[in-house]
Amino acid sequence: MKPIIPIAVYTYDETLEQREYKMGFPFLNVLTFSFLTLHLRKMNWREYIKSDNPVAAALLSKMGYSENERIEVKKEFLRLLVKMEISPAKQRLIYGFFERYLKLDEEEEKLLMEEIKQLEDADKILEIPISYEERGIEKGIEKGIRKVALEMLKDGMTKERVAKLTGLEKHELEKMHNDN
Repeated sequence: MKPIIPIAVYTYDETLEQREYKMGFPFLNVLTFSFLTLHLRKMNWREYIKSDNPVAAALLSKMGYSENERIEVKKEFLRLLVKMEISPAKQRLIYGFFERYLKLDEEEEKLLMEEIKQLEDADKILEIPISYEERGIEKGIEKGIRKVALEMLKDGMTKERVAKLTGLEKHELEKMHNDN
């Protein structure tokens, strides 16, 4: 049997120094639970990019890094994900966690892609099912909605009704209708 060590993983910027949880009444202490703490924001992300631990890879997104390092953190995370050689399902799970906490804007994603294309393992990194796939799906859905809206307008449906059904603005519909 292996020992179990309780550890609280703090991911917030605020530093909590609590290492003990107490439960009880003013007249009786029922339970005192001690635990170790791990403050991710205090940890240097660079120390974990050589790890082959999927949990450490996912937690990179919550470790201490500056605003200027965001692109580099994600690039190194992707390289680490490829090196681990884990199943696509596990890749997606780890990537989903990472992306939840370190989401780059469109400009940062473009810069990241330029940097990735310069790497030896670029083709493997680009095979990872990541946010580019999600953005492509979103753009496809948006294009489909616009196409359906245009057909609705051509069939004589009012702009007000089409706007209500599709969620598009009336001025967008007018522009679409005038362009065709």
